[in-house]
Amino acid sequence: APLPPQEHEKPPTIANGELRINGKGKKLRKPRTIYSSLQLQALNQRFQQTQYLALPERAELAAQLGLTQTQVKIWFQNKRSKYKKIMKQG
Repeated sequence: APLPPQEHEKPPTIANGELRINGKGKKLRKPRTIYSSLQLQALNQRFQQTQYLALPERAELAAQLGLTQTQVKIWFQNKRSKYKKIMKQG
């Protein structure tokens, strides 16, 4: 008898932010997140107040903006390194 559809159509598993397709270790990265202007506005505003978010703050911000905590975390990481680079140049 054929397997029920959910059995053989498992979605690809996500390991450390990378989509793993098939067991041959071929890694496909998740497509980069496109943030809406509203999300960017809120993220930038928050960054001006503080460059580092505590866990509850991150959770709250992510929930407000409809993003995952990981997306917020990485956005802040990227923003900090970009900011430092600009500061270094003067």
